This record gives sequence, structure tokens and C-alpha cells, in this order.
Amino acid sequence: MSQPPQPGEPEGQAPDPGPQPGQPYPQQPYPQQPYQQQGWYGAPQQQPPSSNKTALWVGLGVLGLVVVVAVVAILGFVAPGFFLSDTKGESAVASSSSAPASSTQDTATQSPVNIPSARTELPKRTTPLADPTECAYPADPTKEAAKKVNPPAAGPTPASGTSAVTVKTTAGDIGLTLDRGLAPCTVANFLSLAQQGYYDGTSCHRLGVSGLQMLQCGDPEGSGMGGPGYTIPDEIFPQLKYGRGLIAMAKTQNPDSGGSQFFMVFGEAELPPEYTVFGSISDEGLQTLDKVARGGVDAEKGSGDGTGPPRIEVKFQSIAVG
Repeated sequence: MSQPPQPGEPEGQAPDPGPQPGQPYPQQPYPQQPYQQQGWYGAPQQQPPSSNKTALWVGLGVLGLVVVVAVVAILGFVAPGFFLSDTKGESAVASSSSAPASSTQDTATQSPVNIPSARTELPKRTTPLADPTECAYPADPTKEAAKKVNPPAAGPTPASGTSAVTVKTTAGDIGLTLDRGLAPCTVANFLSLAQQGYYDGTSCHRLGVSGLQMLQCGDPEGSGMGGPGYTIPDEIFPQLKYGRGLIAMAKTQNPDSGGSQFFMVFGEAELPPEYTVFGSISDEGLQTLDKVARGGVDAEKGSGDGTGPPRIEVKFQSIAVG
């Protein structure tokens, strides 16, 4: 349903004017055209010469070739070293073409992706929320659930404390700390989806490595259009900032349109304070995200805004709470 931002804003359905540079593209399926490569059949055959003059030239050419072969053979007999290549030159070529010692070297580390090392401080509310806070999860009238799931219970929800979560993926573990003081309704929703197995087997569908450095996940459809069939409230405030180590909800351009999609920021993310931040990413999790980022984006399956599926697949295997 939602998508993370790019130099403009995170996930969501693509606005009418289309994705803007630097912002997460709107919820819009990736192009489904398969990569095609035209076949190569070689050059057309030429017609054989038909004139006597051409035949004469061919004959002279063959005679010349015989003479050259004879001269080379004589040189080889008289000077036995004539056909031997220079030993020094041969060694240099062998050295430059040698295979690396290990064939399992991680090619992702060779990518020029520039990832900042400093974490972004978790934002804080100047005025704490009421504890508990009232939460509601109305049905989404625009789209059916991508995967059958029940919404969290509406009503009073704790607005203090944290919850530890470990997301096991095919690319490595990603530890999260969810903060109820920042976004109690969002945290309750994420935990509910995780405990119902909603995220299990889903793959992160959108990676950005320049401008907006994040990995977007949470869509069972894998298109950026899927959601749980209900929406959650925005839990935003003016002091919100985004950067390395933070996790936030994706949404459309409409308010209170988030659902299940979220994005994990491992680098830069200049965004307006319109996306709910609800926790932080562990050091181990950032290492996993850095590895995925250096693996690069599969641009052929992307949306044309510089983002697309990661070349290193990130599929959720399970989520452990606590």
C-alpha cells in the first residue's frame, strides 16, 4: 500500500504527476516487461565470385600464401627459438589474468555506494502522548487485503515502553527496537502483523542507494501496492527527522493511509516530517542493510526513479518478538 520516500517522500501510490526525483515512488507496480535480448544470427553469406578475373586473383592469393608458409618453415628450422614467446612477457600476462585466491569474495563490497557511518538520533516528542492512547484501524476502502489478517484491537493502547524484535531474513538478521512513546498505534500494528505471520515469506521490494538510502518492505504482493486491508493513523510531529538507523512507515500521499509497508533507513533521507518513525535498527541489522545496499539495485525491474528491487534478495523468514 505504501512506499518509502526518496528525495521527496516515501512509498505510496504514484502521484498523478508521477514520481519526483529523490522521493520514494508512490504505490505503483514495477514494470512487468521481461528483459529481452535480440538474437544475433551472424552476417549474411556473400555470393562466390563468378568472373575469370576474380578467379585469377584468388589463384595468385593462394600461391602467395604457400610462399609465406614455406619461408616461415625455413626460419623455424634454421632458428629453433623463432616460435617461442618471450618468457618475461608470458609471465606478466599470466600474472595479470590470475583468478583471485577466493571465489567466494563478497562482490557487494566492491560497489561504490557511499553509506554514512553516523547514526541519526531517535526523535523525541516535546509533549508526551496520553498514556494510554486511543487507536483505531478502519477498513481501507481503496484496496482489499493482500494477505488475510486481523487488525489490532481498537481502543486504549500503551504509549510508553519499548519492544525488541528480531527479523530473520535470507540476507541476515535485522534487530529492531520499537518505541511506543513515539508511535503507540504503529507499534501495536507492527507487532500484531508480525505475530500473525503476515510478513513471513514476503520480500523487500524497493531499495534506494542514492538520495534516499532505505530498504522498503512489508508488501505481500511485492509491488508496492499491497496492504492489510485496513489503515493506521499517522503519528507524526514537526521535529521528525530521518536518517541512518531509523525505521518509519510508508504511506500514500493521503493522510492516515499507512498499513503494513515500512522502510528502514541505512543512510541519507531528506524527507518532510510526514512519515511515522516508530523505532530504531540494531548495529547488526545495519550491517545487513549495508551489505544489501552495496549489492545494488536491479534497475531493470525498477520504477525509473533510481530505486528498485535489491539484487541481494531480502526475504522475511520469521519475526521473533521479545
